[in-house]
Amino acid sequence: MKHALPARPELGKRDGLAYALFLPPVEPRAGVVICHGSGSAKESHFDFARAAVAYDMAALAFDARGHGRSEGRFGPDAIDDVLSMCGLMRKHTSRIALRGSSLGGFCAILAAAADGMADAVVAICPAPEDFLLRGLRAGRLQDFEVDTEGLEAWLHDVSLTDAVASLAPRTALLLLHARGDEQIPYTVSEELFEAAGEPKRLLLIPGGHHRSIQHDLELQAESVRFIERVVEGGRV
Repeated sequence: MKHALPARPELGKRDGLAYALFLPPVEPRAGVVICHGSGSAKESHFDFARAAVAYDMAALAFDARGHGRSEGRFGPDAIDDVLSMCGLMRKHTSRIALRGSSLGGFCAILAAAADGMADAVVAICPAPEDFLLRGLRAGRLQDFEVDTEGLEAWLHDVSLTDAVASLAPRTALLLLHARGDEQIPYTVSEELFEAAGEPKRLLLIPGGHHRSIQHDLELQAESVRFIERVVEGGRV
């Protein structure tokens, strides 16, 4: 049996950032900017991008600096880079959501807070600044190019809790975390949920591990449906 080839993205670069843009065959009802985790790359999230397209949404995955085909080193300009990708997505739709996992969840929340106009954020096992700072000092962030001095100073000055608290009521928040996460305890997402205002939702998944939620088809669909409900004005 022959199967249709998966949709191919439009590949490009913006401000030195390599991206892949997936567009549905109709006017997109919303767009999702995808932020990957440390040591990962945009291609790791093409499955979620295609899931979004199946709901008539546009999706944009990009390589953070220090990763993949993007230029430069990962550092304090990371949030400006996410906002640049949001600007690119807004050429196709004004309704914007961000989805990130681990380090990407951290960046997605901070970028949504800085942007102030995002409709929704989906954060999967988000890494708070103190975890990232300890990892940086312990030398665990070695699988990508890092501006160590600049990143350390930046992580001292940011607060994921403050950022998540600032999202409401403009930006809806969905937190997903595996209870079996061996890197970031699920209690991190519980604490972020408590700090956040409405609209918000928390899904704690039994078992699993740090990367198990990212590629779970059911949870990908739940993330897209969450964004869909937000842009259509339904209950989250």
